[in-house]
Amino acid sequence: MPDPEDLPAEYASPPCFMHELTPEFRAYSENAARVDVNRWRTAERKRLIAERMAWTLDERTQKTEAIAKKLDDAVDGTGNRIISLYWPFKGEPDLRNWLIQRIEHGGRIALPVVTEKNRPLEFRLWSPGEPLERGIWNILVPAHGAVVMPDIIIAPVVGFDAANYRLGYGGGYFDRTLAVAPKKPRVIGVGYSASRIRTIYPQTYDIPMDLVITDE
Repeated sequence: MPDPEDLPAEYASPPCFMHELTPEFRAYSENAARVDVNRWRTAERKRLIAERMAWTLDERTQKTEAIAKKLDDAVDGTGNRIISLYWPFKGEPDLRNWLIQRIEHGGRIALPVVTEKNRPLEFRLWSPGEPLERGIWNILVPAHGAVVMPDIIIAPVVGFDAANYRLGYGGGYFDRTLAVAPKKPRVIGVGYSASRIRTIYPQTYDIPMDLVITDE
């Protein structure tokens, strides 16, 4: 009879017991992972913003001009469709000159407006000379203007990955807006090539952009 110590070791329960986890524990694990992702995103967001803010104005201007040229090709032939742009914030590419040129060529421009916390964005038509007011984060937004749904949304990115997922400022406004849009607009992210990261660790509520345009 073999010595009991020579027999293969056995366990009182299977070595892997993930299948035994209760739904409550699974939910806890998912929430913990989400907290970790949010912490990482906060740190990465801070790093990327600090990096672009450290560039000189001339450096940002050169990069923005390169982005604008590529943006022309991306939206060429869009006719009278409505394009949503943005008012620059914290070193974002300043595309206001590009915006004016689009309007001069017959384009229609809308700017995003946060009307209420944790609600989808509102887009208001705007042209140079029309009144602006301070909105959330002290960003200028149209004081009036018809509310529309853009055909193309140009969204600034803090960071982005190869799958075209966007790292924004953490409010979730763009994703929330796209989730309830009656007709999905074309979404073009714009940012600096230095803003590319391996992954943003997308969550179930993250919606990828159609493409991202950078200075490179």
